[in-house]
Amino acid sequence: MKPAVPDPALEVDILGGSPLWRGHEEALASALAAAAAAENVSGSVSLLLGDDAAIAALNTQFRGKPGPTNVLSFPPAGPGEGADGFLGDIALAAETIVAEAEFQGKRFEHHAAHLVVHGFLHLLGYDHEAEAAAEAMEARERAILAALGIADPYA
Repeated sequence: MKPAVPDPALEVDILGGSPLWRGHEEALASALAAAAAAENVSGSVSLLLGDDAAIAALNTQFRGKPGPTNVLSFPPAGPGEGADGFLGDIALAAETIVAEAEFQGKRFEHHAAHLVVHGFLHLLGYDHEAEAAAEAMEARERAILAALGIADPYA
């Protein structure tokens, strides 16, 4: 008989910076928990629910790119920094995500859930630089979102 494996747990520290996020915090934490469970990881993440100005400043400071982007992920910077189970920081830009959801004809909640899962997978080392890596990452996103009842974001 196989021993029971404990469910991975994820602690999410949410920092709110934009009123557009009010009421969406629990759904985003649930999406992160689903991603952690699907990847069989536990630990903690910080989630910044920012506005475009805050995310634009981070994008310029850390990526050298002007303007906001929908999601930024910051894994622990150095050796041992993630040793306590801290997986990293994820930052979401409210106005950018609202505009993208409207343009793509998606529900804001679903698009935001997709992006927080996308950001979480980046913390775990997934990327989309090469075609094969992008396909693997997108497949994980689809599976996690399907478990949440969210349609394929790439369809």
